Amino acid sequence: MRGDPFGLHRVIEPKGKLPQPAWKVDNDTSKVYDNEILIDVIKLNIDAASFTQIKNEVGKDEKKIAEKIMQIVKERGKMHNPVTGSGGMLIGKIKKIGKDLKIDANEGDKIATLVSLSLTPLNLKKIAKVHIDKEQVDVEAEAILFETGVFAKLPDDMPESVALAILDVAGAPIQTARLVSPGDTVLIIGAGGKSGVLCCYVAKKYAGPTGTVIGLVHSERSIQELTELGVVDKIIVADAQDAVGTYEKFLKVNDGKLADVVINVVNVPDTEMTSVMCTRERGKVYFFSMATSFTKAALGAEGIGKDVDMIIGNGYATDHAEFALEIVRENEKLYNLFMKKYG
Repeated sequence: MRGDPFGLHRVIEPKGKLPQPAWKVDNDTSKVYDNEILIDVIKLNIDAASFTQIKNEVGKDEKKIAEKIMQIVKERGKMHNPVTGSGGMLIGKIKKIGKDLKIDANEGDKIATLVSLSLTPLNLKKIAKVHIDKEQVDVEAEAILFETGVFAKLPDDMPESVALAILDVAGAPIQTARLVSPGDTVLIIGAGGKSGVLCCYVAKKYAGPTGTVIGLVHSERSIQELTELGVVDKIIVADAQDAVGTYEKFLKVNDGKLADVVINVVNVPDTEMTSVMCTRERGKVYFFSMATSFTKAALGAEGIGKDVDMIIGNGYATDHAEFALEIVRENEKLYNLFMKKYG
């Protein structure tokens, strides 16, 4: 039996919706349609905004976090945080390939899904371990990948947990490469996180010797790390939720000039106006964060009369997985940082 290529056949509520915006999907993995892939799941990488929200709700307690994740999946048939609207991604082994699919992979191959858990039917049987510092969860589970779902084979030159951390944010660095031109002044909001350091590295590379990359971090702890990586020219420690205060700090650090490109990769809400205010007229703002509110960004920019191009982060781009893995491979310091944090 063949299912809908977009997964409409798995939607329970409300009917007619695509799997991502749907409230609930069918996660029965005992039936696999002829154009689906069944995955034996090893590990979930929970989206940063979602994981932060769960921690804030239940505390930094592994058991309570596990219970909350189990509750969400039980209610929705997928790991789709009802507060943030985001999910994450997974790694696992291909257990079965539907007979109608022609893919560049075989049963038994280890893969990472490059589509969100917020649309992936997930039969979560057990959570073995919650890695609070990595935002990753070891599980016993099965998942379904639809015909239109994107995945990448796991590389064999780095640990699974490291590859998962990189691939989880693979959309951000390649989009940064598309947006940054030689000589640009680039502000990375959330520069200390995993997507932040990757974007800083790419921005530095593409802005070149005549460009300037400024990293905005929330904590002093990130200063030494970013300095040692050599991926930023200047660092600001500020609360990005304080738009006016951060804007004033940025102007002071950047000699009164605004940024050509602002990349927002934070995992908390209410940072939209900081991004808009720090961007020059006709500059570009890239919102990769799943905590972004389109309404706050659009109406906020209108409210202060700011004419900027605002781009909503798409987690998928052609060849984004290989691009993200390659930039880590080509920089030893970056590779060592990811090994230290996620290895």
